[in-house]
Amino acid sequence: MSYQRVKPAIFSRKGGELSLSIPALTGLLVAVLDRGVPFRFRAKGFSMAPIIRNGDVITVSPLKGTLPRWGDVVAFIQPDTGRLVIHRVVRKRNDAYLIKGDNTLKMDGPVPRDSILGCVTGVERNGTEISLGLGPERYLIALLTRRGSILPLLAPVWRFINPLRGRSSG
Repeated sequence: MSYQRVKPAIFSRKGGELSLSIPALTGLLVAVLDRGVPFRFRAKGFSMAPIIRNGDVITVSPLKGTLPRWGDVVAFIQPDTGRLVIHRVVRKRNDAYLIKGDNTLKMDGPVPRDSILGCVTGVERNGTEISLGLGPERYLIALLTRRGSILPLLAPVWRFINPLRGRSSG
């Protein structure tokens, strides 16, 4: 029996990236994390800016029996909508978590533990690893996010950093 070489599917692109719908991405993320393996994908949206920006590559690692901690950035399924969301744990209440985007006004909670898929353990921007917001400073960021104080605090810094980045890339 003879086998033919088959061209890669139209889904593959140069650089090894695969573009998936949100339901397909969510299904693949769940399947990979269930096997105990971290999963990397490109973030979409602005709710975690400036820590995680639209287009950053994030790594979500399985919880492996541990509980999310205050300040952790987690991937979870929004109970009301069924959507995949990446936001920060800002408080634990009974058996549920209050979760909120660093750049949002509204809480996501309460989110039951079984809706949380994993923790963000890496952020990569333009090929460079970004650790701000995932280390010990996550506690301060969670506190400020919960109180709604992080946006006014970061706005002046963000206005200063963005013009500098624009000049260096041109």
